[in-house]
Amino acid sequence: MIKTPWHSRLAFALALALPVYFAIAALGTKFGLWDWRTGLLTLTIKAGPILLGIVALIGLISLIVVLLRKPRKGWLLSLIALLVPVGIFAVLGAIRSQAADIPPIHDIATDTANPPVFSQTVLDQRAAAGANPLNDYTTPLGELEMWSESEPPLADRSHAQVIAAAYPDLAPLPLGSTSPAEAAELVVSAMEEMGFDQVTADAETGRIEGVAETFWFGFKDDMVVRIADGAIDFRSVSRVGVSDLGANAARIAALRDAVAERLNR
Repeated sequence: MIKTPWHSRLAFALALALPVYFAIAALGTKFGLWDWRTGLLTLTIKAGPILLGIVALIGLISLIVVLLRKPRKGWLLSLIALLVPVGIFAVLGAIRSQAADIPPIHDIATDTANPPVFSQTVLDQRAAAGANPLNDYTTPLGELEMWSESEPPLADRSHAQVIAAAYPDLAPLPLGSTSPAEAAELVVSAMEEMGFDQVTADAETGRIEGVAETFWFGFKDDMVVRIADGAIDFRSVSRVGVSDLGANAARIAALRDAVAERLNR
């Protein structure tokens, strides 16, 4: 009985270990084993491609050796060992390409002239977590420290201008005939159904707040909803990172749709 070559089995095992490695990098960040810079920037973005290249090279060499030697036992394991890192690399490349098309900001609101304001409690939580600062929407990004090295036209545009150009469909949600108190209950219901944590409502200010957390890496984004002047406005802000890859705008759109559905029932 001819055994599968050791190098095919080794390459296959290394390929299977790759998803485990990326999962550990992400979940280790989520559960506080290391900070997000280590998990995302170091382990995933910097070391990840190197590991992918090494495993892909081992898989390729193993496949060539197997195909050159009869009876070519183990070629499937070697092929899988090659395809797994190539596939992961393709996914990471697609994410990077997507990021290039999305403006590198992480603070999105439906009212850019007067964005909803977070409560002091949330501001204190953000400060304790070392979160990104909340910047004025009218200040050109190039004048803010986080984007100080940006080139025009981004550097010359403010948050309000970038949001208007990148997310033109985001808009306040009219209350219609629904009372502010009823609307607040509907917003709370929608946020809880979407999995927000720490959902709180202040009837006096018409403000509802909650925290969204991603499964991978455990990134937290703060959401504030304002009910005033016959409309519902939304704002979502990431605690860390420069670009949110469009996550905050997508979250606002999803919550807005969920609330609109409840208003029209």
